[in-house]
Amino acid sequence: MRTPIRLLFSLLGVLALPAQANWYLDNESSRVSFVTTKNASVSEVQRFLVLHGKVDGKGQAQLQIELESVSSGIPLRDERMRQELFQIAQFPEARISAQINLRPINDLAPGAQIELLLPVTVALHGEEHTYNAELLATRLDDRRFQVVTLEPLVLNAEDFNLAPGLDSLRKMAGLSAISFSVPVGAVLIFTAR
Repeated sequence: MRTPIRLLFSLLGVLALPAQANWYLDNESSRVSFVTTKNASVSEVQRFLVLHGKVDGKGQAQLQIELESVSSGIPLRDERMRQELFQIAQFPEARISAQINLRPINDLAPGAQIELLLPVTVALHGEEHTYNAELLATRLDDRRFQVVTLEPLVLNAEDFNLAPGLDSLRKMAGLSAISFSVPVGAVLIFTAR
């Protein structure tokens, strides 16, 4: 008689795991990209290749971006951004944090979606600013969900003391201007463990 009861409790424990578990970012399936504009009319998409993230059981979400992993497709530009703009020796990562109510996401059936509007805090280059982000969360299956930006977050380089670095890049590249407004978008996949 004890065995069926023990089996039932074990099964219930496994089914409850995703709701109680921490969720970890799948770096291979996730992407954070940004758009830069130079000379007022030339826009280019760039991205970061190395991301780390977690959403704990209380909904505290953390995303770390390794700034050294910036990728524009042009190695010289990437190196200049690492050294002149991001100054990775002093500021090796950017951090994004938010508090998410996990209950609506955990209650979603696989394939179902929910729109979220929540404050996210961006820490970059020694500065921190909070933005209202419009996100779309999709329950992919019992152990995975996806969060994407419905609208890009538009960061201003001056808010993060990046204007001198952009001016340095502008001079190195012989450009007339580089926009201080930078739209940032994300596709993030989390897996329960």
